Amino acid sequence: MSDGVRLGLIGAGRWGRIFIRTIGAAPGVELAAVASSNPETRALLPPGTALVSDWRTLLAAGGLDGVIVATPPASHAEITIAALAAGLPVLVEKPLTMDPAEAEAIRAAAERARLTVMVDHVHLFSPAWRQLKRLAAGLGPVLAIEGQAGNPGPRSSDTPILWDWGPHDAAMCLDLLGGAPDSATAASAADTVRLRLSFGAVTAEITLGTLPTKTRRFAVTCQGGRLAYDDQAAARLTLDGRPVPLDADPPLTVAVGEFAAAVAGKRFDTASLDLGVAVVRLLADCRMELSS
Repeated sequence: MSDGVRLGLIGAGRWGRIFIRTIGAAPGVELAAVASSNPETRALLPPGTALVSDWRTLLAAGGLDGVIVATPPASHAEITIAALAAGLPVLVEKPLTMDPAEAEAIRAAAERARLTVMVDHVHLFSPAWRQLKRLAAGLGPVLAIEGQAGNPGPRSSDTPILWDWGPHDAAMCLDLLGGAPDSATAASAADTVRLRLSFGAVTAEITLGTLPTKTRRFAVTCQGGRLAYDDQAAARLTLDGRPVPLDADPPLTVAVGEFAAAVAGKRFDTASLDLGVAVVRLLADCRMELSS
């Protein structure tokens, strides 16, 4: 019997498979069970990991300390609330949901159960992002933010651009600036969405969707310098163009480790969930802008 934190994984699609590899290499964590309807998932699992076709079977079987939800966003609320009812903390892939009412229902369920729900806004767990926040605090006030995120087209994802790429940039803006924007506007053209978020005197200009190359950039101009987070570059973080030394831990490894620590310590922490709810509300406002 393992002494590590026993996790269940629901969903073994593209991101679920990354979770499988990450958990397999993480110390003190055991992938005890996976729910996936694809029989090919068996070949991806460590010896001793149970495979079931239905997530309800996984929850009913017991023997887990926590659950990771890596299914399409439309199913997140139902699965997460059921896991909480089964007494299990949850790490859920972004976005938390695509509906503010569902996000609030998850928060209410977590508060009733006194169990942690973390949202995998994966860039917030990056050593580069965390160093950016530390450095920004010493560079004077933030003056402006510019973000670009996307892939070359055509798109095949069944998740809209706003909800596929937008949660990361929204989460980074809210995490850095400590609250929701005063106003948000959104416009779309072809397979690109542009967001303009106003936080008092600070404006964030975000471009999402079909771009010439795979891109994840987030630049923060402060009074004392310009910090640039680039997830696709060799230098993940630069200050005025100069590389900043960083820890090497992959962001998802950090996320799984922090979730496992919260589970092992039986901590009830609402910070990640509160941010996840705020991101859903912000993107829902932007969706209304796009549909008007």
